Amino acid sequence: MRAFVFLFAFLAVLVTSVLAWETEDHEIFDLVSAIQASEGKDTTFYSWLDVPHTATTAEIAKAYRRKSMVLHPDKNPGDKTIPERFARLGVVSTILRNKESRERYDFFYKNGVPKWRGTGYYYSRFRPGLGSVFVFLVLVSSGFQYIVQHITYRTDLQRIEGFVQDARLAAWGPKMMPVEGQRKVKVNLAGSHAQRVSEGRWIDMVVDAKNVYILDPSGDMHLLDASTANRAAFTNTWFIHLVKSVYRKAVQRITGAPKESGSDAEDDGNASSSETPGSGTVTPKEGGGKRKKSTRKQR
Repeated sequence: MRAFVFLFAFLAVLVTSVLAWETEDHEIFDLVSAIQASEGKDTTFYSWLDVPHTATTAEIAKAYRRKSMVLHPDKNPGDKTIPERFARLGVVSTILRNKESRERYDFFYKNGVPKWRGTGYYYSRFRPGLGSVFVFLVLVSSGFQYIVQHITYRTDLQRIEGFVQDARLAAWGPKMMPVEGQRKVKVNLAGSHAQRVSEGRWIDMVVDAKNVYILDPSGDMHLLDASTANRAAFTNTWFIHLVKSVYRKAVQRITGAPKESGSDAEDDGNASSSETPGSGTVTPKEGGGKRKKSTRKQR
């Protein structure tokens, strides 16, 4: 829940930042970056014209005429950067001689140009292609899916711990004093402590001094512990799963190998067998984990 709250707050801040900057601000950002790249990192509109930030409009116009003579393309025929620098000089002069535009620039001159300038600014600047957008969406969706997996895993651990406690309580009583051998008990999937006897669905479990097992109709016992829950893993996100599936089918087509039944589940390491209490994502592994026949006599 905290992760979602943080994400929502972060997006709200970004939206506010995007709405705060207008087209004129983005033009100033571009111009500041270009001037600092060509004239020096600490160059400002005023320092480039060699006037103080308190200069009058007439002083700015005079400084522009003086600077334009130095940067005029006719006087620098061999310098390929001169045309762009000369054009920027004209834009700077126009901004500083306009009251509203100068107020906009003075705000950034005093407070600094923001590092985050809005998604629109960076989009217009870098123009990401279809490939970049696809990669971004894959990373975001996979990251979100991983977060959901992690939350689900934590929830499943709590459920498993609750069922283990219920089984031990049913087997040993309130004092929780383990005894030798095994005991077969029934546990309510709805929660035996808080629910009435008629509610929920019951499942057979076997309890010994150390472990709790799920007992299926065939007599097999499946260990119920933290390993039963599916851990969060990037390899289980949709895109990696899709890549592995496509690769597996390509190999099968090339080698001519027959498609194995249940290969998708085996590939994920999440093949499920009997239902596990309380969550569709908590799935005991059919052939994995600790498994043994119920050979001892149940008491």
